[in-house]
Amino acid sequence: MSGPWETDMWFTSPWNFDKEVREQVNFDPNPKLHDVTLRDGEQQTGVLFNKDEKVRIAEALAEVGIHRIEAGMPVVSKQDEAAIKEIVKRLEGSNTEVFSFARCMADDVKRSVDTGVKGIVMEVPSSTHIIERAYKWDLNKAIDTSVKATQYAKENGLYVCFFPIDFSRAPLDWVLDMLKKVATEGHMDSLAIVDTFGGLAPHTVPHLIKKMREVFPDTPFEPHFHDDFGMGVANTLMAMAAGCQVAQTSVTGLGERAGNCAYEELALAMKTMYDVDMGLKTEKFVETSRLVTGLANVAVPPNRCIVGEKLYDIESGIIVSWLKNAGKDFPTELVPFRAGLVGQTEPKPVIGKGSGIDSIVWFLEELGIKATQEEMMALLNDVKEKALAEKRLLTMDEFKELAGAN
Repeated sequence: MSGPWETDMWFTSPWNFDKEVREQVNFDPNPKLHDVTLRDGEQQTGVLFNKDEKVRIAEALAEVGIHRIEAGMPVVSKQDEAAIKEIVKRLEGSNTEVFSFARCMADDVKRSVDTGVKGIVMEVPSSTHIIERAYKWDLNKAIDTSVKATQYAKENGLYVCFFPIDFSRAPLDWVLDMLKKVATEGHMDSLAIVDTFGGLAPHTVPHLIKKMREVFPDTPFEPHFHDDFGMGVANTLMAMAAGCQVAQTSVTGLGERAGNCAYEELALAMKTMYDVDMGLKTEKFVETSRLVTGLANVAVPPNRCIVGEKLYDIESGIIVSWLKNAGKDFPTELVPFRAGLVGQTEPKPVIGKGSGIDSIVWFLEELGIKATQEEMMALLNDVKEKALAEKRLLTMDEFKELAGAN
């Protein structure tokens, strides 16, 4: 019996919807994405976007349906400031809000106000060790600075997302006390749960959210999780399933060191595995990823989930058999989600060492060549030998030559 796990466009596991599983999740009824590509994404080593590229990316994100864009940090450069202003202008009247990023400093706030953004993400160190060792501050300075700057941002009409750096490695009692003071003496519309160094384990996330909810029962939470241990998406998914309202993500995980939570992976998992639709144009995922990674000059693994260039290429002879037998009428027997759902190219066979006899049959039929079983087995052996010698897939011209085609 089918259900939300099996549709015309995807086929995930029915176990995701067992009663015992569903009782453990509590998604917000209106979850949103806050994209950090233009700020945290640009902090990836070697990545640089100019003004025109930032505007182009912002418009593409808005077209996908991203709810909020963190357009940058105006104090970084005049060009960054100009880009933010232009993005605000271009996206006026759209459903995408534009935020800036700032330190907890009055001048940073003022520069953000001047760009016309609706909101501001305000950072401050929050773990005792990073305050004392990396910033060389007195602990009270972090609190006092945050109180004054967030209050100033409120007075200037900005929505304030408070962003405590290294939150996940801070002593919980200390950081919660700090946050309470900022919330009561300063201002905080929402709170980013920041795993700056990606050190949270997935099972820790709901526990942490529960502890924080005891102190901040009504404050929107915004998980911002890095991927240093490969847990960025999983941790963000756990946080959203625990009721967090806004996920801070980037395009294809772009970001400092190992990067951030990839929005494509998070959104598709929520849609297909939890039946939580964030209202995004998923068919634009691949197009947008390739735009951003191309402008960033970042190589994407060809088999990267969702956006990899060769994700739907089929080398295995067994899977080519599946394509022949079920590909037309039952495409999700080959892949968990159809290519069109995310803007991928349709599955197609390629020729290589992993090819099987059905691969040979497939390509001979394409070329209109008839052959006996013995001839096809010999051709398959030739294909494997040449692929091994070249250590790559073979081109169609090379296959034609091996097949003796004119």
